Amino acid sequence: MTEEQMLSGSIRNNASAQEAFYNKFSPKMLGVCYRFAKNREDAEDMLQEGFIKIFTQLHQYRNEGALEGWIRRIIVHTCINIIKKNKKFNESVDIIHAHSIHIKEDMIPSIMQAKQVVECIRMLPIGYRTVLNLYAIEGYSHKEIAEMLDIEESTSRSQYTRAKAMLEDILTKKKIIQKPAAKILYKAAGLPG
Repeated sequence: MTEEQMLSGSIRNNASAQEAFYNKFSPKMLGVCYRFAKNREDAEDMLQEGFIKIFTQLHQYRNEGALEGWIRRIIVHTCINIIKKNKKFNESVDIIHAHSIHIKEDMIPSIMQAKQVVECIRMLPIGYRTVLNLYAIEGYSHKEIAEMLDIEESTSRSQYTRAKAMLEDILTKKKIIQKPAAKILYKAAGLPG
């Protein structure tokens, strides 16, 4: 089934088209949810709620830009809304997305180290993870993040700076990197230095 067939069938509430649509996009979107969630169960709940919104709003998609990008925006906003419902954002915010972290093998010798980096990012407080995720991986500006999370722009900036410092400290303590290698790691992981 083509993307266009899945889309038009899903809009008409065709169960097989909706199933194909879900099966095509849910694995990547689960990765997005997992970056924001505390655990897999929470990520699956976020994914479920996100797809309910997607299916109810699918008729609003105007074929402007990639369908996957449109879906991703709904999923990210769903995750943020769930986080905001469950936690007040003052001094802490969070991030991670294993699928979005691009590891260059010449910089980090093994896949095992890449997994260790991802797990270290998951150790950051939720506030740090969220800001790092939205800024470094999703590409939102600090102004957009502040609006999404109902925080000050300066809070977003400071959360991002603290997240990078804490991540570097965790990676150093776990001997995944040496202190001078941090900038190389950030480049390898696709994070701004």
